[in-house]
Amino acid sequence: MRATTAIIAFASLAASVQAHSHVYGLWVNGAFQGDGRNVYVRSPPNNSPVKDVAALSINCNANNRAVPSSVSVKGGDTVTVEWYHDNRSDDIIDLSHKGPLTVYIAPRSSDGNGAVWTKLAEDGYSNGQWAVERLVANKGKYDVKLPAGLAPGDYLLRAEIIAHHESDTDYKVNPARGAQFYPSCSQITVTSGGSQKPPGTFNFVGGYTSTDAGILFNLYGGFTSYKIPGPAVWVPGTDSVKPTTTVVAVPTTTKVTVPTTLVTVTKPTTTTKAAATTKAPAPTTTKAVTQPTVAPTTPDSSVAQKWYQCGGVGFKGPTKCVSGCTCVAQNPYYSQCL
Repeated sequence: MRATTAIIAFASLAASVQAHSHVYGLWVNGAFQGDGRNVYVRSPPNNSPVKDVAALSINCNANNRAVPSSVSVKGGDTVTVEWYHDNRSDDIIDLSHKGPLTVYIAPRSSDGNGAVWTKLAEDGYSNGQWAVERLVANKGKYDVKLPAGLAPGDYLLRAEIIAHHESDTDYKVNPARGAQFYPSCSQITVTSGGSQKPPGTFNFVGGYTSTDAGILFNLYGGFTSYKIPGPAVWVPGTDSVKPTTTVVAVPTTTKVTVPTTLVTVTKPTTTTKAAATTKAPAPTTTKAVTQPTVAPTTPDSSVAQKWYQCGGVGFKGPTKCVSGCTCVAQNPYYSQCL
């Protein structure tokens, strides 16, 4: 009986680790537009994240295709995006998945491919709290106000969560880790507004890189601020964007590269005043000095390096930290060398 209980407890914990999220539907000026999944939301087959920023799925997630309906809106309307995990209501996303939220717009005819996106809104880290935490507190709802002068037409409204609980490691280095992206595209039709068309200059493929400061990010590294990846927010009524003012302050390890090229040191020729006997000046000498080449050191694979994972549910890597660090539990399924 105890063994069965332990297995159930472990399974529950393991399931919580996969507390991913996707979009359930939209609200317009407080009015719910109905379950949008595969109706006006281009829903992916599951709530798994996108991790490869070079893949086309970074645009609108997997299974990006036209769906039968569209939500009718007007310029100046407030559109609310409702997120959920498995069950609509309080089941939004696990709070370990801290990170920013963004909302973009693009012409529907583009299917979201190419340099067609314009950022309408963003929420990152402020007042000691992440956008995901505010999203959960607001029952999964995030508001964006459409520009009053937005030109009529068919658009894709792209909402995205970026989860940073494993983004201290580059996905290209370790595909089991890395930032987790949850993009979702909904079809909207603007029926009235103005004549202002979104600039549409950002391409996620190439615009996002796995080493961007807001993507390769150590959530547990003692940061003081955070820069949301992608372009700045569009200023309605213009083709310009708001300047980005936030900076990233993350502890980094500085690499020192020792040059291996020859350094030529030339002894300057000195001129002395001629005395009774004139001596020929001393010849110029050139001495070649070679800087030693420092062979790179290979990290000890039996211990976890600083900032790396060292424990947690299901973890099979080293549990001892490199000298000077301690394995600190961040939550039941993630411990880190600090």
